[in-house]
Amino acid sequence: MSNNRKFKRCFITGITGSAGSFLGEYILKKDSKIKIFGTFRNKNKLKYLNKIKSKRLKLTKLNLLNYKKLKKFLILSKPDLIYHFASDADVRKSFDLPRQVILNNNNITLNLLEAIRETNLKSLIIICSTPEVYGNVDNKNKPIIESEKMSPQSPYAVSKCFQDLLSQVYYKSYKINIIITRMFSYTNSRRFTLFQSAFAKQIVEIEKNKIKYLKHGNLKSIRTFIDIDDAMNAYWLTAKKGKIGGIYNIGGNDTASVSHVLKTLISFSKKKILVKEDKKLLRPVDINKQLPNSKKFRNDTKWKPKVRLSRSLKNLLNDIRTDL
Repeated sequence: MSNNRKFKRCFITGITGSAGSFLGEYILKKDSKIKIFGTFRNKNKLKYLNKIKSKRLKLTKLNLLNYKKLKKFLILSKPDLIYHFASDADVRKSFDLPRQVILNNNNITLNLLEAIRETNLKSLIIICSTPEVYGNVDNKNKPIIESEKMSPQSPYAVSKCFQDLLSQVYYKSYKINIIITRMFSYTNSRRFTLFQSAFAKQIVEIEKNKIKYLKHGNLKSIRTFIDIDDAMNAYWLTAKKGKIGGIYNIGGNDTASVSHVLKTLISFSKKKILVKEDKKLLRPVDINKQLPNSKKFRNDTKWKPKVRLSRSLKNLLNDIRTDL
């Protein structure tokens, strides 16, 4: 595969979710010829995709836990590029329902990789992993590099370690074309389990007099941020220029505490926003500081984030104001 690959048929697992739907939109705009294939479990999950008016988007009702149907789908759709987003990605929920989250995330990934192996597809697969696999890393080992040991802190993170490690085995043992991304925090107006989106949503609800207080969890945690557009561009460049077998940390230029993000979002509202800590939003174990080293990714793909954090948060709030 060359260093600026071209694709005709792209399958996005989890396309009905927040990141998958954004990526579907992004790729359709970026490449005027590519066809996008996606699967959904039920019709009421299609709200984000209803905005995409394109004949190049083809959706099929399919549960990725159904191995036979998934295999048949791959034989018929023949994707040359696959993004694997599908996961139950709610970290907080995974502490309450560990078995459900782990079984779902592990089995859909095993099904996908095994179906690709059995059908002998030569697709490029981007496994969308997460920095949650690293857990709490010692300060002496930050910024975090890709070879940092896995030390998951949540049931969700354990499932992502499984996906990540299984993908490495399928690359090494079966020569399947796989690239793994571990993308750090990015703004996403369609996923309210992320703290920045949860804050923005509550600000909009206070502006509309629907609630009185903004509830938050741990404000001390520090994160690196990427804007949604920069994040989608990074995923696309991974497919176009990333090295097969590569594992990439993807992180932005802006680092801030959760507290700073909250204050910045509040500063964009004319309404007085009252805040309260909610014990239910505190995780039994939290990540204190996620700082990535993403030199490898930037060197291989020439990716550069363009949108600064303040502008990104303003866009996030405005997007949620429009949607709610």
